[in-house]
Amino acid sequence: MPLEYTERFKRQYVKLPLAVRLKVDKSIKLLDADFRHPGLRSHPVEGAPGIYEAYVDRKYRLTFARRGNNLILRNIDNHDECLRKP
Repeated sequence: MPLEYTERFKRQYVKLPLAVRLKVDKSIKLLDADFRHPGLRSHPVEGAPGIYEAYVDRKYRLTFARRGNNLILRNIDNHDECLRKP
């Protein structure tokens, strides 16, 4: 699936520690192959129609939306911050 990155996602990504960015890169590869990959544990964000959450690790999450065949990567942060404004 083609991936698009919001400016917010790009800003948040560069702020992450290198070790977390490497995990994000792996998660993005899995999303690109199949956004339903079991390792991502993707699911809809409650109260935000059309927005999905995927795990990067135990602490970090990313949110994305589907538009046609594209995935729009919206936000990346620790769990609470990421879902505060998905």
